[in-house]
Amino acid sequence: MKTRGTIEVITGCMFSGKTEELIREVRRAEFAKKRIMVFDHSLDDQRYARGRVNSHSGLQMETFSAANAEEIWRHVEEANYKLDVIAIDEAQFFESLAEVCERLVNKDMRVIAVGLNQDFRGEPFEVMAELMARADRVRLLTAICMTCGADATRTQRLINGKPAPYESPRIEIGGQEKYQARCRHCHEVPGKLAFNGKVRNGRVKA
Repeated sequence: MKTRGTIEVITGCMFSGKTEELIREVRRAEFAKKRIMVFDHSLDDQRYARGRVNSHSGLQMETFSAANAEEIWRHVEEANYKLDVIAIDEAQFFESLAEVCERLVNKDMRVIAVGLNQDFRGEPFEVMAELMARADRVRLLTAICMTCGADATRTQRLINGKPAPYESPRIEIGGQEKYQARCRHCHEVPGKLAFNGKVRNGRVKA
């Protein structure tokens, strides 16, 4: 029997409105009287109150916090699979999420996964790359470059107001005090090897 489950991915850089879009989709599902469960990653409780999805604009929604993808699956099992929509924020933090999403889809559930497609280095988060490859629908959102005002597709990490070097930890929770949205041409990663071999002023512009 053909299932009705789908995987939908909403992705982009920081400050592109990904979580706002997730909240909008969940509200629409609520109006349609769908049975919904929303998850975020417990790692993000350093930035916001645990158990809530929070957009940078201040919108909030109650969630279940999970430490890994299998914990999401266990919550769904406890609900006896009587759910229509599973929404997952900060999806880039969940290893093996794509496999769990496939299981949810096979139970006729609509899965909405939201997360960063790239890290501060401009390199893909492996979890998101796999999810986008398996997805039925992908929405790539952009922000506004804080330097030149163009469409921003990259996340710039700052340390003491300066671009974070390539060797900095890949994951560091933070908001506007640590990150900016930048376009490709304004995004800076000191110490990153250039694929085209061109280095400007000792830095690579990704």
